[in-house]
Amino acid sequence: MNTRIPLANIRVVLVETSHPGNLGAAARAMKVMGLSDLALVNPKCVIDDEARARASGAVDVLENACIHSSLDAALADVALAAACTSRRRDLPHPAYTPRQAAPKLLGVAQSQPVAVVFGSETFGLSNEQLMKCRWLLNIPSNPEYSSLNLGSAVQVLAYELRASLDDTPLALPEFELAPHEAEQALLTELEKTLIEIDFLNPANPKRLMPRLRRFFAKAGLEKEEVAIWRGVLSAVKSRLTGLR
Repeated sequence: MNTRIPLANIRVVLVETSHPGNLGAAARAMKVMGLSDLALVNPKCVIDDEARARASGAVDVLENACIHSSLDAALADVALAAACTSRRRDLPHPAYTPRQAAPKLLGVAQSQPVAVVFGSETFGLSNEQLMKCRWLLNIPSNPEYSSLNLGSAVQVLAYELRASLDDTPLALPEFELAPHEAEQALLTELEKTLIEIDFLNPANPKRLMPRLRRFFAKAGLEKEEVAIWRGVLSAVKSRLTGLR
């Protein structure tokens, strides 16, 4: 197998990283395992001499990192995003260990970009950010002390992805998954339509949209399925216009 193809399609996304040393450590962890696509979302530090020193021979990965103002922008073309978090909270997303998730991530990455998302050192990922990802990834750790350095967490994920290339036969997905941008646009349009038909009260939304987001996250929308849903919403709006 040409390992460069799936590994080149795996994006490591760091959200609001505050320590330059962690930027360098993450870049080094990536390059050692053959990953090179690094995205930084609203970083709270700059790529300085400390970051370059920690990157060691992976300064190229660091210097080529794309910087985005939002998580949506970093995930725009991604077919599958998995968020690394130590807490499940109340989100019933599919949750896996890195070892369990690696074969599926690599399978999709044979033809489409995928992303692994890491939060800030202090606060991790917010519920809103987690909702933008389809899966949760939990690194097994000591329950009495589960705090893991950001660079170490990236290393664990990168290692499992690399190791899985040799251990697991990868199968191409049967259908093309919808990119993040298309899925988010559908959810935005769905919310507007539900408000328009008085199914959703914007003044008291409760948890309707988060639950619908979870539903679609668990389903894993394909490109054609997004097109069908957009067609349904368009037909609903057309009928509403005719009734007025």
